[in-house]
Amino acid sequence: MKKPGLGLKAQLQAEKAARPTAKTTGDLQPRTGREGKKPVIGYFSADLSKELGRMRIDEGTTLQALLGEAIDLLLENRGKHPFGER
Repeated sequence: MKKPGLGLKAQLQAEKAARPTAKTTGDLQPRTGREGKKPVIGYFSADLSKELGRMRIDEGTTLQALLGEAIDLLLENRGKHPFGER
């Protein structure tokens, strides 16, 4: 919202100061779902990405859950213990 008489920088600083922070609201919690975890990254075709997106929507789940299931199946196929991380 533009305030008369204030420059853009001053307006942005005023808006930032007016925003609630975790310290003032007390209701914002840090994300703990990723604590102690490492990313596993791969690059795949756009078609595969779209198909996984469709599966995610059709099954009402997350991409992370689908990939966790696939990794567990790979581990089982190779005689390894699945981690069950979904």
